[in-house]
Amino acid sequence: MKNLLIGFLCVVCFLGLIVFSKSCTFIDKSAELALKETDPAVLQKKYEWFKDVKSQLDRKIVDINVYQIKIDNLNKIQNLSRTDKECLLLWHQELAGIISSYNDLAAQYNSNMSKWNWDFTNIGKLPKGAVETLPREYAPYKIN
Repeated sequence: MKNLLIGFLCVVCFLGLIVFSKSCTFIDKSAELALKETDPAVLQKKYEWFKDVKSQLDRKIVDINVYQIKIDNLNKIQNLSRTDKECLLLWHQELAGIISSYNDLAAQYNSNMSKWNWDFTNIGKLPKGAVETLPREYAPYKIN
């Protein structure tokens, strides 16, 4: 009976050590991931990604407005020539492409802004040299 009790305690201790070891591994991996994600170089790279994408989205908005003005101005002309109609069709196609590209980039921006490991962008101070905060999302998406 005594040997059975000692054997049982050994099994319990062994299982306890396994659970403790797994817990330490999990904690170690979690700490390693947190350190990696908050490394200044990683944070800088992510911030720069947001700044670059914001600039691209702003440019696409301007391009969309330029095409829309061109289309509106050409639509004001009565009795369009065949060349003007072809030009109008081409501008509509190019506008649709820019809008689609804008929507894709805005979806990536919005998705990354909402991820937990990119959450630093939603809190804290601006990096040195930054003058404005990043938008929290680009929405609504544009339609033609």
